[in-house]
Amino acid sequence: MKTAMIVFAGLVALVVVIALVGVSLPKAHVVRRSIVLHQPPESVWSVMTDFKGQPAWRKDVTRVELVSEGPDGPVWREEGANTLSFRTTDQHAPRRLVRTIADTDLAFGGRWIYELAAQDGGTRVTVTEEGEVYNPVFRFIGHFFLDQAATIESYLTALADRFNEPAALQP
Repeated sequence: MKTAMIVFAGLVALVVVIALVGVSLPKAHVVRRSIVLHQPPESVWSVMTDFKGQPAWRKDVTRVELVSEGPDGPVWREEGANTLSFRTTDQHAPRRLVRTIADTDLAFGGRWIYELAAQDGGTRVTVTEEGEVYNPVFRFIGHFFLDQAATIESYLTALADRFNEPAALQP
């Protein structure tokens, strides 16, 4: 019984330390990656803005469902490795696209800024994640154990694969 109490107290102390370290970490983070594709900006834009077609080329998305269509534009839910709802909050075809997490009950939030620029007969695609992690325990785990660029790198790799091109990611 005494050993169980010591183990329990140790686990509680560990969670408290993790939470305290998490509170001391910044809530917000910014991650950016780029890729150059040998496609015109209009072709890349067409694929990126077709959210309903993304399960065809993104391995992490198995299904897309339109949640609502309002004056601010559509809200859709991507199901797969994670299930999240998104909304387009800014777009200037074919140069800039901003997608924001529409769910308000998560331990995190944020937006992704997609910028397309003509380069060497193709298109440089730069994705910037501006994320926030509200829960200090999740902030600790994300900071010390997860690669914050993994989502962007997966997206850009899938985009390159969609055009049958190698994924030469650039920080």
